Amino acid sequence: MLLRETFDEVPELYDRARPSYPDRLVSELARATGLGPDSRVLEIGPGTGQLTLSIAQFGCRITAVELGPALAAMARRKLAAFPLVDVEVADFERWQPPHEPFDLVVCATAFHWIDPALGVRKAADLLRPGGRFALITTEHVAGGTIDFFARAQRCYERWDPATPPGVRLRDASQITTDIGELQRSARFETVEETRHLRDITYSADQYIDVLLTYSGHRALHDTARQGLLTCIRELIESQYGGSVTKSYLHELFIAARR
Repeated sequence: MLLRETFDEVPELYDRARPSYPDRLVSELARATGLGPDSRVLEIGPGTGQLTLSIAQFGCRITAVELGPALAAMARRKLAAFPLVDVEVADFERWQPPHEPFDLVVCATAFHWIDPALGVRKAADLLRPGGRFALITTEHVAGGTIDFFARAQRCYERWDPATPPGVRLRDASQITTDIGELQRSARFETVEETRHLRDITYSADQYIDVLLTYSGHRALHDTARQGLLTCIRELIESQYGGSVTKSYLHELFIAARR
């Protein structure tokens, strides 16, 4: 099984544990792209519909292309009240689109699973002239319960042999997302970027649930994964009163098709 296919094993957990996107990010996306009832939107890799649900509130017509059938089924249930949303099961790289172009192509925290050259080229092909291509990335950055994440690294070094020694979270100011294919493409105008920081506090159970939605954790051997999660849980419960705070950086990149 490919790493990107592991998410489909736990759609309910993924939907419960993964955070939705900040309201201010969605508002900026809507403002910059002119989202409204007449908009035709393509979403790449919607998962269980965390972003899709927010976009659907604007009354636009959405086609969402999801690789995992279980994730897609969960998204359909969540979006049942929005008849203009269609969730298709397909690999975006091989998906055959309709003839009518889209006003917006958007991908939230999933574009790294796609060949960037092919993804940027196909997004341009799918957009009308002047249409927008929006990418959202998510990074775990320094902040929140900082010393917990440094101490938790010892659990990773013990249970996951692929863990580089001494890894530490970077400050948001040090994060530089590689969107080179989009920046170099002659088919898009200058890329606009906005950044959105936020903290989320998790109980020990909630934090373990989040870890269980990460492909790298799911790919570990059962014994190693259980040892890692037990180590982290014991650290949270014994040293941090049962909860920790995690800092996220969401970046929104928007480019207009020439």
